[in-house]
Amino acid sequence: MLDCTDADGLTVGQVSARLGVTVRALHHWDEIGLARPSLRTAAGYRLYTAGDLERLHRVVVYRELGLALDRIQSILDESTADVLGALRAQRTQVAERLERLQQLGAGLDRMIDAHERGLLLSAEQQAAIFGPQWNPDRHAQARQRYGGTTQWQQYAERSAARGPEEWQAVADAVADLERALADAVDAGVTPGSPEANQLVERHREVFASYFPLSRQMQVCLGRTFEADPGFAAHYDGIRAGLATWLRQSIDASARAHGIDPDTATWQ
Repeated sequence: MLDCTDADGLTVGQVSARLGVTVRALHHWDEIGLARPSLRTAAGYRLYTAGDLERLHRVVVYRELGLALDRIQSILDESTADVLGALRAQRTQVAERLERLQQLGAGLDRMIDAHERGLLLSAEQQAAIFGPQWNPDRHAQARQRYGGTTQWQQYAERSAARGPEEWQAVADAVADLERALADAVDAGVTPGSPEANQLVERHREVFASYFPLSRQMQVCLGRTFEADPGFAAHYDGIRAGLATWLRQSIDASARAHGIDPDTATWQ
C-alpha cells in the first residue's frame, strides 16, 4: 500500500454514496480480495483510486446481474475466464427464475380469486358438475357470511388448487354420500348405531374436501342442516326426514366421543 493524502482518492463512505453500495459490502469485498482500495492515508484510512472505482463499477454491474461473488472475481482476475459463457449461463438462470416468478404470479392471482370468489368455475362448469339446480351465487353468499373465518381461508386454499376434474370428484363423493344416507333412512338405520356412526364419519371425511371439520363443528352443521330452510329442503328433498335423521345421528356420534351436543361450539 502507498501512503497518500486524502485528496488522492475517495474514502469508503464517499464510494458508498457514489455507487449506492453499503459500507459493509465494501468492507466485505475488501476482506475477500474482490475489490480492495489501493491507497491508505498516513492515518491508515482506506482510499479508492480511479482504477479501484472502475473495478467496483464492474463488480456492481455483475452483482446486479445476479452473478456470485466468486464468479465475478474469476471474471475480473482470470485472463482465460469465459465471460460470455458466464453471462449466457446467467441469462438462462434468469429466464428460469422469470418463468418460476410468472408461475408464482399466476398462483397468487388464482389464490386471490379463490379468496374473493370461493369457486373458480364458470356458471356453465358449475351446472355441469353440480347439476342444473345449482345456484352459482351460493359461494358469493357464503363469502359474505363466512369470508372472515379460518374455514373460508382453508376452503379458498383448497379451491385454488382445484380445476373442473377435481371438483367433479368432490361432487361425486358428495352424491355417493347422500345416496348412502338416503338408503340408511329407507333401511330404518337408527341414529347411534354402528351403521349410522360410520356414515357420520364418512360425512366428516367428505366435508374435509372443503375444510377440516371437527366433531363439535359437525354438531353445529347438523343443527344448521335441520334448522336452515335451504339445507332442510335439500336433505328432505333427497329423502323425507333426512335432515332430522342426520342431525340426530351426528349428535349421537358426538356423545359417543364425549361431546355434549347441547354445548358444542364451532371449534
